[in-house]
Amino acid sequence: MNTLPQKDISRLQKYIKQATKTIILSHVNPDGDSVGSCLALYLFLREQGKDAWVIIPNNIPDFLQWLPGADNIVTGKNNPDEAISLIAGADLIFYMDFNEINRLDQLSGYVQNNRKAAQVMIDHHPAPVIPADLIFSYTTVSSTAELLFKIIESLNSGKKITRPVAINLFAGIMTDTGCFRYNASNPDTWEVVSLLMKSGIDNDEIYTRIYDNYSEHRMRLMGYALDKKMVILPELHTGYIWLTREELKNYHYVIGDTEGFVNLPMSIKGIRFSALFIEQDKRIKISFRSKGNFAVNRFSAAYFNGGGHLNAAGGEWNETMENTLKRFEKLVHEFADEI
Repeated sequence: MNTLPQKDISRLQKYIKQATKTIILSHVNPDGDSVGSCLALYLFLREQGKDAWVIIPNNIPDFLQWLPGADNIVTGKNNPDEAISLIAGADLIFYMDFNEINRLDQLSGYVQNNRKAAQVMIDHHPAPVIPADLIFSYTTVSSTAELLFKIIESLNSGKKITRPVAINLFAGIMTDTGCFRYNASNPDTWEVVSLLMKSGIDNDEIYTRIYDNYSEHRMRLMGYALDKKMVILPELHTGYIWLTREELKNYHYVIGDTEGFVNLPMSIKGIRFSALFIEQDKRIKISFRSKGNFAVNRFSAAYFNGGGHLNAAGGEWNETMENTLKRFEKLVHEFADEI
């Protein structure tokens, strides 16, 4: 398994030792990797006797609320005064699973106003722009959780990772690889998973509590999306799903209910590019997936104000759903030879 530069680990050790108040930040609309990584780091620091808090801009999905430590998350949306106070008083800040400050949504300005805190970024997305003091940015790892495992191993001097930390790390890796269907070709990923399982985790239970823990409303929404809202362009090897605010409301949508919907068209024979369009208050939130060498991160960055990985990216567009879909289909025709 690849090792991290000792100079970076030593510097991180110094930051942690000197810190009196540490905050760990996740991006808005957090996924399993983000939540799992934040909670794993939080629990690890608490085990070292450090004062630490996880702050997330909005609510985490229901299917992640059972993770060890989740009860102690401070949510900016629900507890803005507490979140702002913690940010202002922190002397060590971790950015977990994101590399652009605007991913903090309404909390970004408050973080930028704290000029006394040492800042550490731990992430696996390309092209980081956060000017952190210490950056662990490796696009070759499957997930931020895998990268954090290597960091904790280096900090822990060979000591066994505790079971609560391991549960969160495994959940992060499992969800960000789609249950090891993608981003998991590196042997290091499997070595990390093997070591986590030696910490006493029950991988079947973790899978069940995440993927077999959806609401009836979510399952009916997925059925509706597949039956009524999935568009397949077979000659372009492309499929997409689009959902309006009204449709989400009709199915009692909560954060996390559309998780994985972008992958559904990819199960159809011949489909190599898929997208999910979700109508929000003043914008269309978009997710992209691809197979092979079609770089959806570049596609998203060039045309939909987004970014991400080669085969998994996100973006947004500030027009109507109708105009957004027209723009998307026009672009898909232009890129037909590459998909």
